[in-house]
Amino acid sequence: MLHRFILHNGRIREAGEAVLSPGQVGLLSGWGIFTTLRVSEGVLFAYERHWARMHRDALLMRVPMPDDPEEVRRQLLQLVEANQAYDSTMRVAVVRNLGGMWQEPGLQRSFDLIALTAGLKDWGGGVKLRYVPQARHAASIFAGAKILSWAMNLTWLEEAQCEGFDEVILLNERGEVAECTSANIFCASGGRIWTPPLASGCLPGVTRELLLSEIAVPGFEVGERTLFPADLEQAEEVFITSTTRDLLPVERIGSKPVGAGSHRVREAAQAAFSAYSRAYVNAHKESPVRTG
Repeated sequence: MLHRFILHNGRIREAGEAVLSPGQVGLLSGWGIFTTLRVSEGVLFAYERHWARMHRDALLMRVPMPDDPEEVRRQLLQLVEANQAYDSTMRVAVVRNLGGMWQEPGLQRSFDLIALTAGLKDWGGGVKLRYVPQARHAASIFAGAKILSWAMNLTWLEEAQCEGFDEVILLNERGEVAECTSANIFCASGGRIWTPPLASGCLPGVTRELLLSEIAVPGFEVGERTLFPADLEQAEEVFITSTTRDLLPVERIGSKPVGAGSHRVREAAQAAFSAYSRAYVNAHKESPVRTG
């Protein structure tokens, strides 16, 4: 559930306060970008990587962005303090304000920066997935951008949950595995851990990026490879990754159980990721964390 306070253009406000207007073009048409961060012991985990991705997406989508990432970090930490959200989930969005026939008269600010926090979600011990064909257009210039126009993802997710699944596997126009609606996907076979390449149309998730470039998983090689549904169904293990889930095992795809029930690969990767996360948090603590 959303916490009491939000951040809106550098000011801490009550969540129920009216701060947006219908004449913001980004609000009406989903013209903006966002990211979801994990707040751990008062630290914004992997903030630099989240900011870099937001900046890339903003350039692609012609969405203005704040100039100073450290000033934004300072403001986000003020929100953490206001909500006492020292272990929480944070959503940061940049909404484009200007352009088009529906622009509000007199509106001069080119963007709004909005941040919210909420409690951590219990995702359970594993997930059940099903496929959605033709759900990602890998050839699109906007493939992989994390933009506010998220309704298709939410629709697919809601439909799947109504059918007893937890998430969906989105296939691209070539029938290749791309990602889930809000997670990247990995499979393990023969000492190797594979995830679809960005050319599949998947989002470059921060957890995915860390596993590929920063975190060594003892005894396993982590890399990119074009994957098809058969690769997942024949894999020893499948797991999904995201900022809010870390690494979560896949138990079933459609009606088919995944693997033989062992999670040793996922557990090894999770242990390596957890060690990296702890080291990052310890290195970025700026002051003692309050507990009340």
